[in-house]
Amino acid sequence: MTNEKKVALVTGANRGIGLETARQLGQSNITVVVAARSLKSATETADKLKAEGLDVFPVQLDVTKPEDRSAAAKTISDKFGRLDILINNAGIGAEDGMFAAKTIETTDQELQKLFGTNLFSVVAVTREFLPLLKKSSEGRIVNLSSILGSLTLHADPKSPIAGIKTFAYDASKSALNAFTIHLADELKGTNIKVNSAHPGWVKTELGTEHAPMEIVDGAKTSVQLALIGPDGPNGRFIHMGAELPW
Repeated sequence: MTNEKKVALVTGANRGIGLETARQLGQSNITVVVAARSLKSATETADKLKAEGLDVFPVQLDVTKPEDRSAAAKTISDKFGRLDILINNAGIGAEDGMFAAKTIETTDQELQKLFGTNLFSVVAVTREFLPLLKKSSEGRIVNLSSILGSLTLHADPKSPIAGIKTFAYDASKSALNAFTIHLADELKGTNIKVNSAHPGWVKTELGTEHAPMEIVDGAKTSVQLALIGPDGPNGRFIHMGAELPW
């Protein structure tokens, strides 16, 4: 099936920043495939956005499961024939919360769990959907990172994040940023651009109610990077149009 509108896939689209990203992309006249770990959750999300007049399609995609990744790619290929935008939004936080400073006490299990979702699954999802993105005239990949992945800022004792040291989470986002840099370089000369997005400290389950930013603003960076033109950034770490240090 052909579709003249751009087609975007948002992982973890059933709540928080993912849901709002899907909403804002839909409001930009884009067909949005909303992915969630269960088809029920994805369908409920799609129904909610369809009620707002948006063009939305649900798909089951637990990013940690190979069978879900391949099935979702086949579904999108069969229905749309290509993918224009991939928002790697799904991710998890530290098991003790974002402000529980912990380094050497970090367990192997927590490292494996956070890297499994925040890095390995992102790489696997991207690998699965890259053939469809290569069929787009303007492929865009947005990896949801965090300012807590910035090695430069963590190493600066005067930076605003200097006192927030949650090793497993921070390191998983640093590694995700490395993936952004490497993939952008590998795809240079193609129509695909790859960037990392820092959404900000947002009032979500992960960010808690103490965060200063509303969800509607937390989605803006991802949407902006999804819609950049041929002269837009590539292989960069961005928050609200400004570049962050790696």
